Amino acid sequence: MAESVPELTGLGVLTWVYPPGLVDRVVAACGRAEQRRRLSPARLTVYFVLGLALFSPAPYLEVLRHLVEGLRGAGLWGGWRLPAKSSLFRARDRLGPEPLRVLFAASARPLAGPRAPGAFWRGLRLLAVDGACWDADDTPASEKEFGSPGNARSGDKAAFPQVRMAALVEVGTHAVLDAEVAGCRTGEVTLTARLVRSCGPGQIILADREFLGVPLWQAFTATGCHLLWRVPANRVLPVQQACRTAPGSPRSTRTPTARRTIPCACG
Repeated sequence: MAESVPELTGLGVLTWVYPPGLVDRVVAACGRAEQRRRLSPARLTVYFVLGLALFSPAPYLEVLRHLVEGLRGAGLWGGWRLPAKSSLFRARDRLGPEPLRVLFAASARPLAGPRAPGAFWRGLRLLAVDGACWDADDTPASEKEFGSPGNARSGDKAAFPQVRMAALVEVGTHAVLDAEVAGCRTGEVTLTARLVRSCGPGQIILADREFLGVPLWQAFTATGCHLLWRVPANRVLPVQQACRTAPGSPRSTRTPTARRTIPCACG
């Protein structure tokens, strides 16, 4: 398994993105600072959990060994030794999810500079919203928290509970700027509506066709950002005005009710 994760040669990248001082402040603010010395202190546990997320195929101890290998080579290992796997389980339980949530909120930010390729269009920072699902552990706790997709009429369910996520991503760097996570029965549009809090002027938000709807469109545009969203092929919009600067992209308006309209430019 070590050969499958050669990139894990130390804590360097993780500590660059998440400086130790920031991690310590977050741990303390969440009340997770340890009261006594442990083989798996809270700071190391945070980096360990991040390593598990980045390299999910690797076993627990293999991830930790690669993370701290650089300490041994630099003579900083001292009398520390790799903890047992059961100790890592307990360390994760002590840490809990809150420090990771706070750390993400404190560090998530655009990374692309003004000259980064593919990061800007006419001075607007390119962002995108999209959703994804992944399997969770097949345990009663995961089933209760996230639920399993299936056919309500027949009672059939998938083999694993599933987690759904909607994320706001910087296109040029793929940096995740904001995210919402819930069970599989919560829709992508519901989660995406919560990402409005991270949008504003100077941005253009890309989205696929399943997100196009008047309430969501209006919520995003109210922040001052620009939108470029696909229109489903089965929605025929009336041509109100031909666009001279972009032939084949007429101006139209979607009006599902008398009180709600959104302008659309569709090709």
